[in-house]
Amino acid sequence: MYTVSSKIIPAGGKWSSRISRGKQLTFTALEEGANVSLLLYNANDTTERYNMPDTLKAQHTAHLTVGNVLMSDNGRVLASIIDDSLGWHDTISGYATRQMIDERFGHTTYQEKRNDWYRSGEENFAVELFRNGLTTRDLVPVVNLFSKVFCSEDGNMHFVSSHAKKGDTITLRTEMEVLVILSNTPNPLDTSNTYPSVPVELTITDAQPVQEDDRCLNYRPENRRAFENTWDDVLFTKGGIL
Repeated sequence: MYTVSSKIIPAGGKWSSRISRGKQLTFTALEEGANVSLLLYNANDTTERYNMPDTLKAQHTAHLTVGNVLMSDNGRVLASIIDDSLGWHDTISGYATRQMIDERFGHTTYQEKRNDWYRSGEENFAVELFRNGLTTRDLVPVVNLFSKVFCSEDGNMHFVSSHAKKGDTITLRTEMEVLVILSNTPNPLDTSNTYPSVPVELTITDAQPVQEDDRCLNYRPENRRAFENTWDDVLFTKGGIL
């Protein structure tokens, strides 16, 4: 399979790019305890973006894994999860703020630590949104790749610190042209006393076309309808050519 791009996102790092339809994005944890917060937008109309409530409601789940799709607020599929070694990725914890990082790991500044200062998801997303013509008003709920957070019977949320191991992977397939924004910063519920330092590799390759027996397409009837909405939109925007 032809590799389009490959890069390492260091601990505290951020990254964004427009990714065309029909690509595979494979994330690989290079150490234990990884967490990469993910934002997704329709690259051709960024007012359409990942919708957490519809994604979870339609698929009867509170976390994501193989077979699940990331739906937009227009009822279309931004990306599908076609491979996953973990079986659980957090959708409900959000991203780490500056205040959270300071309280958990201690206050640092770039002037003091240079590139070793403790970054937050809040700041990383603000920078990458601005680079792509957006603002913090465009922030929406994120997907925390590699993290597991569950709710107990009493309604409390619990972070599983031993969830992600070195070498774990998750692969997304883009179903439309998307704007991807990533922040390699701690899950806000991470219980560690030290700032996690886990680089993650991102490899982008060409994906195989969606077939009729595709697991994501057939996961639920709602998934199929979202795919059909997406295909209709592609036909319209591409002048009738898929």
